[in-house]
Amino acid sequence: MGMSGLRRKSLSALLQPNLMGGDKMRKLLVGFLATLILVAGVTGAQARKHKPKAAPLPPIVVVNINVSRQSLALSVNGWPSGWWQVSTAGVGYHTPRGTFHVQRMARVYFSKKYDNSPMPNSLFFDGGIAIHGSYHIKSLGRPVSHGCVRLRPENAAQLYALTEQYGPSRTQIIVTD
Repeated sequence: MGMSGLRRKSLSALLQPNLMGGDKMRKLLVGFLATLILVAGVTGAQARKHKPKAAPLPPIVVVNINVSRQSLALSVNGWPSGWWQVSTAGVGYHTPRGTFHVQRMARVYFSKKYDNSPMPNSLFFDGGIAIHGSYHIKSLGRPVSHGCVRLRPENAAQLYALTEQYGPSRTQIIVTD
């Protein structure tokens, strides 16, 4: 008889009443096995909850904003897709620098802070700071905004459509000096 057969026979013998301690031993073993199964089940459930996160997918739409040049370079799937003049923060205001993702989108939006100014096709990337269309196209190429990145309305609509198509999490915004 192999070792596993011996274990099975011993376990079944222990579970029989009136052998090796009778009902007390049986209840003790049943309780122990139930606890073991419960602990194993909880551990398994916890392990399923804490699966390692998959690496984020790389961006498809990359928006490079160069503050010193007052320009925006757009690429889609690694291919250059546009170069536009922008207007970033003027004196006394600040356009944040760094790498961002779109936090929220609004096709139609009016500034609650600055005289209900229209901000069509807004892509918010740092709190209330957004890339958006502006009807003050004569000021594009100069830093005059309150911190947002202003574009021609048709360029903002194109960028909004791309972000909508590929998703905010696949759109990366890089703002440099």
